[in-house]
Amino acid sequence: MDDATDVPTITVPTTTPRMIARTQGAVGWMIFNNPERRNAVSLDMWRAIPEILGELDRDPLVKVIVMSGAGGRAFVSGADISQFETHRHDAASAGDYTDVLDRAWHALDACGTPLVAAIEGFCFGAGVAIALRADVRVATVESQFSIPAARLGVTYPYDSIEALVSLVGPSRAKWILFSAKAFDAAESHRMGLVDQVVAPGDLESAVHDIATTLAANAPLSIRHAKLAIDHIARGLGEVAEIEELAARCLESEDYREGRRAFMDKRPPVFTGR
Repeated sequence: MDDATDVPTITVPTTTPRMIARTQGAVGWMIFNNPERRNAVSLDMWRAIPEILGELDRDPLVKVIVMSGAGGRAFVSGADISQFETHRHDAASAGDYTDVLDRAWHALDACGTPLVAAIEGFCFGAGVAIALRADVRVATVESQFSIPAARLGVTYPYDSIEALVSLVGPSRAKWILFSAKAFDAAESHRMGLVDQVVAPGDLESAVHDIATTLAANAPLSIRHAKLAIDHIARGLGEVAEIEELAARCLESEDYREGRRAFMDKRPPVFTGR
């Protein structure tokens, strides 16, 4: 992948200014843009998640999708509770709100393109749930993580608890949920909640290095690995779908290119076909 400064940025239209989508070469970006509320996710932002991920996931040029928060103070600080009085004030409105959330969670789970969460600042509540859906999580040393459900008297979504348990294990998941504490980046890394911790000024370069590494490899192979691992860890996807993708890999032009490149002792050039 070329240096980011040499690659033009293409803006992807969104239905709300609180979500920014763009592509830059092989990298797609989904940016939570509600900085005055520390990127708390409002209803229009939840609605935009499946639209953005669907668009980026269908783009054959996009090999990696990075999720980040605008403003530098937060990745996502949670759901926008200020809207609950309007959008969750009774059973009917709560049901509509839940339907929107369910579509967002499904889009995050179903995205076949690798997801990278670039985290700085607060990652609380729904922010943790969104980060859990990423395949790789990179945080700055100043980041903080918390699931405060037990202090608010609410429950955390079952699917998100399942994702948390598969990532950090039952004992640590219980401590995170029971304590409702805020954990710094170092402790989150020790628990397995974060894959890499970097200095604040190094987040962009760290994400660029990850994106470069993933973009250089065969997209079909990565999709198969992602689907298979998610199925093993959380039961996402069907075995038949995984086996079908494995067969596609063996019939792909990328498989032939990989063999030729190995024999020629040169880097492969994959196209995703």
